[in-house]
Amino acid sequence: MADISVEFQADRTRTSSHDAALWRRFRGAAGEDAKVSTLQKLKLTGHGPDTFSLHLQNMVPADDRRAEALMRDIWRIGQERLALQPGQSPWSLELPSRHFADRVHRFGWAPDLLAQGETGKARLIALTDDWTQKFGKFHGFAWRIEPTASRCWNWLRCGPALLEAGSHEARTARVDSLARQLRYLNETIASAHDPKSRWLGAVVLVANALCLRAGSGLGDALERLESECTAQILPDGGHVTRSPAHLLSSLIHLQTLADALERAGRPVPDWMTKWTLRMGAMLAFFQAGDGGLNTFHDGDESRAEVVNAALARLPAPPRKFMFAPKSGFQKVEKGGLRLVLDCGDAPPRPFGDHARAGALSFELSDGPARLVTSCGYSAEVNVDWQAAVRRTSAHSTLILGGRDSGVFIANDETRLRALIGPDAIAAKRLEEAAEIWLDAQHAGYKAAYGLLHRRRIFICGEGDRLTGEDSLVRPIAQAAADDKKTIPFDIRFHLHPTVTAMMGKDAIRLMSESGHIWRFRTSHEGARLEKTIYLSRGIIEQPEQIVLSGFADPNGDGSQPPNCIRWAFVREA
Repeated sequence: MADISVEFQADRTRTSSHDAALWRRFRGAAGEDAKVSTLQKLKLTGHGPDTFSLHLQNMVPADDRRAEALMRDIWRIGQERLALQPGQSPWSLELPSRHFADRVHRFGWAPDLLAQGETGKARLIALTDDWTQKFGKFHGFAWRIEPTASRCWNWLRCGPALLEAGSHEARTARVDSLARQLRYLNETIASAHDPKSRWLGAVVLVANALCLRAGSGLGDALERLESECTAQILPDGGHVTRSPAHLLSSLIHLQTLADALERAGRPVPDWMTKWTLRMGAMLAFFQAGDGGLNTFHDGDESRAEVVNAALARLPAPPRKFMFAPKSGFQKVEKGGLRLVLDCGDAPPRPFGDHARAGALSFELSDGPARLVTSCGYSAEVNVDWQAAVRRTSAHSTLILGGRDSGVFIANDETRLRALIGPDAIAAKRLEEAAEIWLDAQHAGYKAAYGLLHRRRIFICGEGDRLTGEDSLVRPIAQAAADDKKTIPFDIRFHLHPTVTAMMGKDAIRLMSESGHIWRFRTSHEGARLEKTIYLSRGIIEQPEQIVLSGFADPNGDGSQPPNCIRWAFVREA
C-alpha cells in the first residue's frame, strides 16, 4: 500500500484551495453547490403543518461513543477533530474541510445526541434551531440533494422530541424549514444523477406524505420508491453497488417506512415486503462472526447492534445460502472459519462510480475474529482516502503489472471515475463430503498481458486449514507473446487491525483477537510483512499485510512457478 500512502495524505494540513480541488475531484457533480432561481425560491416558501399526522420510529440503536463525545463538545469525523466551547455550534467556526462540513450538515449525529437524555435533547434542539436560523431558507452547500434528503430523514427520525418541542415560535421556524427542504427535494429529485440522492429522496418523500401531509401524494411517492427499488436492489436481495453497508441502510429505510404505513392504517405494498425479505437474507449472508458486516465495495464494519436490529425486524428468520449469483459472492463456512469471495464484475453505470477493483479478493474470519480483509471504507474519512481504497492493491488479491483488475473510466454525467469489468469473471463451487473447492478466474489482465488470473481455494475438515493457489494462465487459444519479458506481480493479504503478525523462519505467525494462532505458509520465496491501511472502523488505522511478489512468465500455463503460487492459512491446535 506504499503507493496509496504516498499519493494520499488525508491527515495533512490543507489549504482551502487544495481542499476544494480534492472535493471537486472526488465528489463530482454531486459535490457542487445547489443553485435555485428567484422563481424556484418563491415555490419553496410556505409554512409547515400545525400538527404531524405521524412520526417515524427510529430503528437504529444510538452510537453512544459518538454521542458522549458530542456531549463534551468534541466533533470528530474520520481523522479530523473539532473542539468547541460549551454550547457552541460547529458551523460557527471554519470547519476543517468540505468533507467535515458535509457530514455535519447531514445531522446523522442527531438521533445519537437525542438518546443522551434531557441534556442531549436540549443540546440537539439548540443546534437545530441555530442551523435553521443560519441555513434554514437555503444554502448552496448544505442544500445539495443528498445531504438535504439525509438531514430531513434524520430530523424525522428524532420525532416529536425534536419537531414538536420548544416554544411555538421556535417550533414553527423548525418545522417550516423542514417543509421547505421537503418541497425543494420534491422539485429537484428528478434531476439527480447519483443513485444515492435518488434513493434517499424517494425514501424521504414517502415519509413526507405520511408524516407532514396526512397521506397526500403518498401514491406518487411510493411509485417513485418502487422504481428505485427495482433499479437498485438485485433479484437476490443485494444492493446494485454490491456494498453490504448500502444494503443495510436501504433495508432500514424500507423497514421504517413499512412500520409507518402500518401505524397509519395503510397497506404495506407487496413489493416492499418482497424486497425486505430478500434484502434481509442477503444482509445475513454478509454478517460476519462479530455481528458486523463484510467491508466489500463502500462497506464498513457497521455496528453489530444495527445489523442485529435490522435482522430482528424480519417476519421470519432469513433463508441461508452460500452463493449470491446476481451480487457475485461465494461464501464458505467450516467450523468457525468463514470466507467470502468477491467474484462479481462492476455494477453498471452510474452505480459503478464508487465501485472497487477487488476482483477475486476475499475476507476471512475465525469465529468473531477477523483475519484477512481489505483496506475497507468509511463515509467518515476524507474523500481522497475513500478514492484511494478503490484500487486493486487495497484488496486481498493478485495485482499484475501494477494495474487494476478493472478499468476506471470517466462518467461524464457525474464527473466521477466509474469502474468497468473485469471481463469474464466467473466462479465454480464443488462440495464433496467435508471438502469445499472454489475455483474462480477473471480476464482483467488479458488485454494488457495475455494472462488470466485464476484463484482456487480449498477448505476441508473442521475449518482449521485453508489452502489457496493463485495462477496466471495464458489461454491455449492465444498465440505466444512476442515479448518474453517477465511481468511483476504482487499477491496481498490485508490483515485486520486486531491481528498481530510476526515473521517466523518457515511461516508468518498470526494471533487473532480471540487468541487463536494461525500460521501463513507458502512455497513462494520472499513472503514479507508491510504496513497497510484500514478505514472500516471510521478512522485511519495502519495494520499489516502479507505480500508475495514475483515475476510472471507471459507464456506460462499457470501449472508451476513463477506463474503458480500456493499458500495456506493453518490454525494451530
